[in-house]
Amino acid sequence: MSGWRHVRAVLLLPVVVTLVVPAVLVSWTGSSSVGWGLGGAIAPVPVLLGLVLIACGLALVAWTVGLFVREGEGTLAPWDPTANLVVRGPYRHVRHPMIGGVATILLGEAVLLGSTAVLGWLTAVVAVNAVYLPLVEERGLVRRFGTDYEEYRANVPGFVPRLSAWEPAR
Repeated sequence: MSGWRHVRAVLLLPVVVTLVVPAVLVSWTGSSSVGWGLGGAIAPVPVLLGLVLIACGLALVAWTVGLFVREGEGTLAPWDPTANLVVRGPYRHVRHPMIGGVATILLGEAVLLGSTAVLGWLTAVVAVNAVYLPLVEERGLVRRFGTDYEEYRANVPGFVPRLSAWEPAR
């Protein structure tokens, strides 16, 4: 599988959502105050929290993209989907961990930059995906993977992770 397929998908989707759009929003609105402009001993708290959230979100996105490459034999892009259903790693706890990773990155950026515009963008991204994923993407997964996906969907929540990892009955 071509590495360019994955690079293109990552550049066009998570990079645009988590870097390009927030940079444009902060630039246009000027709504940024690193660490929310807090002073004194508490000043580093939002900066550190933002950096930790960004790192956790990046790790989750990288993990899910890697699973799509190795297990799914496809990309995260809807125009170049996986050939195999991925139910490993974070997918054993939640059906849409990649969106969770993207949302965590955006939350970290909003906290780090003190940006209400990025917080608004995070809200829009979550809202759009809360509608798109169940209505469009999951219907396509049912068509592609049939009862395997239906069993998975019945046992693994979409957005709030289950505490114990789901084990397929195989």
